[in-house]
Amino acid sequence: MNGSTVVDIGRRVITREAEALAALAGTLGRDFAEAVGLMQAARGRVIVSGMGKSGHVARKIAATLASTGTPAFFVHPAEASHGDLGMLTPEDVALVLSNSGETPELADIIAYTRRFKIPMIGVAGRAGSTLLRQADVAILLPDAQEACPMGLAPTTSTTMTLALGDALAVALMEHRKITPERFHDFHPGGKLGARLLRVGALMHEDLPLVAPDTPMGEALLVMSRKGFGVVGVQDESGALVGIITDGDLRRNMDGLLERTAAQVMTRAPKTIGRDALAQQAVALMDENRITCLFVVAREGSDRAVGILKIHDCLRAGVV
Repeated sequence: MNGSTVVDIGRRVITREAEALAALAGTLGRDFAEAVGLMQAARGRVIVSGMGKSGHVARKIAATLASTGTPAFFVHPAEASHGDLGMLTPEDVALVLSNSGETPELADIIAYTRRFKIPMIGVAGRAGSTLLRQADVAILLPDAQEACPMGLAPTTSTTMTLALGDALAVALMEHRKITPERFHDFHPGGKLGARLLRVGALMHEDLPLVAPDTPMGEALLVMSRKGFGVVGVQDESGALVGIITDGDLRRNMDGLLERTAAQVMTRAPKTIGRDALAQQAVALMDENRITCLFVVAREGSDRAVGILKIHDCLRAGVV
């Protein structure tokens, strides 16, 4: 098999699945809205279940729901029949996946939800199947050919189910108005958590500050003692009016100790609000080729409440 043939196969698979996703988008309607409403109204959790490839998709959907503000977890249908049905309560909503709608291992979960009046959303690719007939809300996947040349391996069908799960999760997320701060609560670790860190979480509050009339000898002592490599200049009203960096020291080496902080400082220093994303701080430092920022309570304020170094951001994984 030559390279061009392999690429053609890959394109055919992706095109077929993309066409199926477009068809799925076109079929979403009242059932989808009702499913979102059921999950949003649940006082408990969304219990997602499926067998085989549908089970793998179900695990991912449960993880996506949980990470976007909808408490959810996966229950394996075989384990459910051996005691895990006790995880389901009337305050929960069951989201059950099966391409055929006739998966034997799901029978106990379906029966349990009917017996104890637990709302159930069924997702299947066959109209009139047991799962869809029993479900409180039935979502029928459009008829689409599997990408497998024999039409047997779950490919297109699992792609549609996965996309449907993402659609449900994002719809719930937007309805609940999940904020970046709340999203960070679900994702405190890794690169995603770092991207959502606020400046206030990384800044230092032990500020290196001097008055404008401070002799440079004293200013140098403050700069050295605080260890930030800079010193801020604060006037009588508490406003940050300047900053002294290593560059300022080099430019004023001649007679440096005979000068005051106001004579050496760079006026109108760059600052950032404590509620800004740390990523914004890194971008601001990179743009201005600086390694340190004074932090103000809010954008537009002139009162410093903290100081942030590029190394603080790098250690936290913010890039």
